[in-house]
Amino acid sequence: MTMKRVPEPELMTGAEQAAAYALADFEEPHNLFIEMFRASFPDEAMEGLVLDLGCGPADITIRFVRAYPRCVVHGVDGAAAMLAHGHSRVQQEGLGERVQLIEGYLPGAELPFEAYDAIISNSLLHHLRDPLVLWNSVKQYARSGAPVFIKDLRRPVDRVQAQALVDEYAANEPEILRQDFFRSLLASYSTEEVTKQLLVAGLGGLAVRKVSDRHLLIHGRMP
Repeated sequence: MTMKRVPEPELMTGAEQAAAYALADFEEPHNLFIEMFRASFPDEAMEGLVLDLGCGPADITIRFVRAYPRCVVHGVDGAAAMLAHGHSRVQQEGLGERVQLIEGYLPGAELPFEAYDAIISNSLLHHLRDPLVLWNSVKQYARSGAPVFIKDLRRPVDRVQAQALVDEYAANEPEILRQDFFRSLLASYSTEEVTKQLLVAGLGGLAVRKVSDRHLLIHGRMP
């Protein structure tokens, strides 16, 4: 039986925390995010507007526009400290015409468009005390037929397993990232919980599956 969920703060507002994430090496998992998107939608000629919910310092946002040169991506996040690093990278890499970062708190964030051609999100769900905030946002902003691709952590069975995952995958990271990773694992939802969330939200057509010893994936198309 999986341990009870322990919520964590919804926003990562600290300057030290934001800097640690911006400087961390997410090359492998974030490239995998793009590869898994391609595998989930292999015949998709992606173009148009993409919305990245909970974009943080915009690393995946930037990787996505580079992988899909006919797309424009809008990233939204409630943490100004995270977005500051994202804005710097967007400017440095000359992507200002294809990436727009918006500070906003879901629900209620003011986005430039009412509907998007695809919705992506990485590691936002476990921050939310009310998971329907994410699923209702997906329903609100995704066009009919739009690809939906959301990857997040999956809660371990107990704290011992959570610590083992931290030791395996974050052994050489700064202590602030190790602590955040541990808390995030405790705050994550189980596959069964996410399946129930989708049914409540009217998104039961999206698939939910385990994709690693610590991740789950929710993907499919909007009805």
